[in-house]
Amino acid sequence: MTDEIEQLLKNLHLRKIAEILDEELRGAETKQLSYQNLLARLLRAQYHHRQETALQWRIRQARIPEAWTLESFPFDRQPGVSRKQIRAFAELEFIPRAENIVFIGGTGVGGLLLKALQNGYRGLFIRAQDLFDEMYASLADRATRKLLNRLARIDVIAVDEMGYLNLRPEQTNIFFKLMEERYRRRPTLITTNLDYDEWHHFLGNKALVEALLSRLRHQCHTVRINGPSLREPQG
Repeated sequence: MTDEIEQLLKNLHLRKIAEILDEELRGAETKQLSYQNLLARLLRAQYHHRQETALQWRIRQARIPEAWTLESFPFDRQPGVSRKQIRAFAELEFIPRAENIVFIGGTGVGGLLLKALQNGYRGLFIRAQDLFDEMYASLADRATRKLLNRLARIDVIAVDEMGYLNLRPEQTNIFFKLMEERYRRRPTLITTNLDYDEWHHFLGNKALVEALLSRLRHQCHTVRINGPSLREPQG
């Protein structure tokens, strides 16, 4: 590869082709590949590289903590979970339908969110306490509207560990606005150790909680988990 070709490939951001070009040229000569086949091999490698790079960027942005995936979901540790239902979720039809999923019990949603990222969707994994802290902090610099706009645009949000939180009314109000703006537009995944009738204990305002649940549960799958958390150490 000449210096000119190398520089042109870099300028065009075709770094993967630049990386493999010499080897591919030698292979094409040995195997007597046509120019068309050689070009297809180079473009295919560049395409896959970009897809993988984009996926890794989405994973970093999503902040998924779990290493497990849906394919390695430990159903033996979660006997109450329906394999058929989890595999149906893995088809990701709930995303275009904007159907929420609430897991009541001890489990995580990292694997399901990862599946969405692998299929080109943008996502965010965030613990409930961190989300509400971020909402409260946005009040100080009057950035609540900016925060809501950002969160409302994310394809799939996974809110983990909704439970007994010490919240101010302002935080509950902002969370209600977020769910209202995502309602029938984009799905939200939630894990919680509390059943719906207990949510007012930490969210406060019972009327507001009823309005929130009305929207959340309108298009929603509820999965009740009796097994241990996937984050708990085993053995």
